[in-house]
Amino acid sequence: MEEKNKKTEDIVSMLTARDFASLRRALCDENPADIAELFEEVAKEQYPLVFRLLPKELAAEVFVEMDSDVQKIVIGAFSDYELQQVLDELYLDDTVDLIEEMPANVVSRILRNCSPADRQMINQLLRYPKDSAGSIMTTEYVNLKQDMTVEDAFSLIRRDAIDKETIYTCYVTAPNRKLIGIVSAKTLMISPLDKKIGDIMEQNVISVNTQTDKEEVGFLFGKYSFLALPVVDTEGRMLGIITFDDAMDVISEETEEDFAVMAAITPSEGDASYLKTSAFSVFKARIPWLLLLTLSATFTGLIISSFEASLSACVVLTAFIPMLMGTGGNCGSQSSVTVIRGLSLGEIEFHDIFTVLWKELRVSLLCAAVLAAMTFVKIFLVDYLLLHVLEPAEMLTVPLTVCLTMCVTVVSAKLIGCALPILVKKLGLDPAVMASPFITTIIDALSLAVYFAFAVWLIPGIS
Repeated sequence: MEEKNKKTEDIVSMLTARDFASLRRALCDENPADIAELFEEVAKEQYPLVFRLLPKELAAEVFVEMDSDVQKIVIGAFSDYELQQVLDELYLDDTVDLIEEMPANVVSRILRNCSPADRQMINQLLRYPKDSAGSIMTTEYVNLKQDMTVEDAFSLIRRDAIDKETIYTCYVTAPNRKLIGIVSAKTLMISPLDKKIGDIMEQNVISVNTQTDKEEVGFLFGKYSFLALPVVDTEGRMLGIITFDDAMDVISEETEEDFAVMAAITPSEGDASYLKTSAFSVFKARIPWLLLLTLSATFTGLIISSFEASLSACVVLTAFIPMLMGTGGNCGSQSSVTVIRGLSLGEIEFHDIFTVLWKELRVSLLCAAVLAAMTFVKIFLVDYLLLHVLEPAEMLTVPLTVCLTMCVTVVSAKLIGCALPILVKKLGLDPAVMASPFITTIIDALSLAVYFAFAVWLIPGIS
């Protein structure tokens, strides 16, 4: 990190001293992602100057890594010729990503400077649903025929590789463009030059449809360790590929979305960081959930209100409500987060629900026994002997009420916490919505109802 900061300081110093020759040499030795980060250290007015110092191919790689706000400023400073040069170096999927993040006037200018063929393909990619495989694929891949020889394949790759996003996996299609096999670069390199592609290709090809959810695409990359994944239409015709870098973006995006939902925050659009998001945008993301959870908490208030007389008869019961509600919420959250992770990784399916329930039941019984025993010891040592909040006559009934409630609450919370995400997933919804906030609200109401039921049953004078 220190070395990186030193490099950044040196580059900024060269820019300040207007030593552009040295600056260009220094930039050419850096990784495109690191150069993109450098733009955060220089004044906005200098963005175009720094960008113009980069060689054409490196400039395109850096442009893809830039924040959308920086891209917008750089595009604004471009002439039409410069913009066209950059667009010619970008892969189509990167151009589509750029268009989706730019305002209408910038999009219009980008499309105007694209070639007619690229413009047609971009419009086609933009028509796919936002969360589909079609929306993140690129049409730039190596297309081989089964009657080609390995030597023919090498000749084609040498000629077209510069325009393809990846050459490590080549795709074999029939004359009607139907995908019939794949060949890796390794297989090509170790095969005789006169060998037919049809003889060395792998025919068991895993592919996705253009309408496949991109979250499933990310799962396939994680499961099979793909470098690229072919995308076909409903008739199996090859349309494009999804590369590993795009899959990583999908995985990152889905993870951030799940974390947001699990924290009771509406997922934000785009990739704006926290510091670049306005206070009003953060407010809009949080307030709907807070309002919903506030309204749902009304149930716990109604339960407490309905047992107001019981609390008046045994005021000490009030002291244990936060502990019971907090423990129940924590137990439910543990189970729900574990199950949601299993669902997202494909480890848990709907048919596993009874297996999951049986496991969580055993875990919950063990947890309940330990927590109830600890609670009894705590009540005896702290509430009775140290603080004297319990009368001798209450030393049996109140701890028994609290400990029994603790047991029922823990078991119920574990079972509800593991079952709800699976059921929600079965309904086609995001299981993350059944994480901490909702689980906690449900368990709070349940624990109070159980608590007061035991109190009425076990403590004399309460009705």
